[in-house]
Amino acid sequence: MASTAATRAAAGAVKVVRPVLSRDLDEAKRRVRELYRAWYREVPNTVAAFQLDITKRQGRDKLKEMFDKNKHVTDPRLIDMLVIKGKMELQETIHVWKQKTHIMRYFQEQPSATDFLSKFYGGHSP
Repeated sequence: MASTAATRAAAGAVKVVRPVLSRDLDEAKRRVRELYRAWYREVPNTVAAFQLDITKRQGRDKLKEMFDKNKHVTDPRLIDMLVIKGKMELQETIHVWKQKTHIMRYFQEQPSATDFLSKFYGGHSP
């Protein structure tokens, strides 16, 4: 009886989670590189199709910045979810389901919160 309780406790402690897309971290990183390359190739087309007021270089710099934001993520499941979201964004951009304002929001500088209410509305703790 005690052995079955110990077995249940051990089984409950180790939970095997099913991967979203990638089997391991290396495969997840490969998917990120593929997504980055796809976006990198799409930047000139996006700048031309939406007649954006930016250069290709600025678009690619912003792309690098957006990918660098999530560079610290090491969980393959979370990486897969970010890749899925990135592919959805890419598809929306390629098929011109977005408008120019949707894309230009990525290039807006977020004002830094200085007073209490701005920090409060922004979700910053005091």
